Amino acid sequence: MTEHAVLIAATDLLPAMKSRLATNVRDLQAFTDAEALRALETITTRRPGLVVLEKKFASTPRGAALLNRIKADPSLGDTQIQVLSHDGSADVAPTAAQQTAPRPHGSQVATTAAAAQAQVAPAELDYRGTRRAPRFRIAGARDILVDGSRGTIVDLSTLGAQIVTASILKPNQRVRVAIVDDDTNIRSSATVVWASFEIPKGQSPHYRVGLDFIEPDVRAVDAYIRRHKRG
Repeated sequence: MTEHAVLIAATDLLPAMKSRLATNVRDLQAFTDAEALRALETITTRRPGLVVLEKKFASTPRGAALLNRIKADPSLGDTQIQVLSHDGSADVAPTAAQQTAPRPHGSQVATTAAAAQAQVAPAELDYRGTRRAPRFRIAGARDILVDGSRGTIVDLSTLGAQIVTASILKPNQRVRVAIVDDDTNIRSSATVVWASFEIPKGQSPHYRVGLDFIEPDVRAVDAYIRRHKRG
């Protein structure tokens, strides 16, 4: 029997999943998928022997980000992660420490979780071969406004940017952007090319987003890059 476990599932699936797990877990704490951050706090504080994610939630950006955060934490190396479907079948997602150890007979890496992680990590892909303009890392925490909400520029080209923001942005969404400093006020429309939800250790959750500018003032953006690009 597992001493302590944490379960995260959609509200309508939670009661049945709690009932299914209760016979094998002495202390079971359950959270809805909307309470993922509260669940993460409990996981990092209490270090349960088992974390169970409902399969559909695990395939979402928030679920995949939660899995990444747990598996990247060395203090949770002994925590087993299961992705449980509505019919009770389960896959096992290894933690970072467990990934280097021999697999127990019959264990299976959660292909759903892995696929979800691949879908929500576009920032790790190499787009350099297909970019229409060179992109430069921006020094310091330079602001960008996206539909009036503040974000931080990670890198910038004359045709697009990678940013970090607390606002929810989705691929193909059309937004208004403004980049301002003492010398310029650049305003343009943009399309969200990709968006990845992240839960970094010690930081607030945020979205990492790729923007494609629509008819930007190329000269103004280029001048901004020259002023603020990282050494």
